[in-house]
Amino acid sequence: NIEAPVAEAKHVEATAGSKTIEAPIAGKVLDIKVKVGDVVKENQTVAVIEAMKLENEIQSPYAGKVVDIVVSTGASVKNKDALIIVE
Repeated sequence: NIEAPVAEAKHVEATAGSKTIEAPIAGKVLDIKVKVGDVVKENQTVAVIEAMKLENEIQSPYAGKVVDIVVSTGASVKNKDALIIVE
């Protein structure tokens, strides 16, 4: 029973004019609900992170267009890790 290596989220600095949606908790990314080019509204669910056996919906604190998705499904993230970049 060999487990696949877990991808670690990378720390990314947002460029001027863009905003980073960060993980509010540490856990495992179960789902990314948006793709690059999507327009998101404030408080729209953009990802799901599992922490302590609970699925937590992550909402965007910003409205804007998704320009980058920093994490992938299955990645482990820490509190404040970048998830998605919007502008």
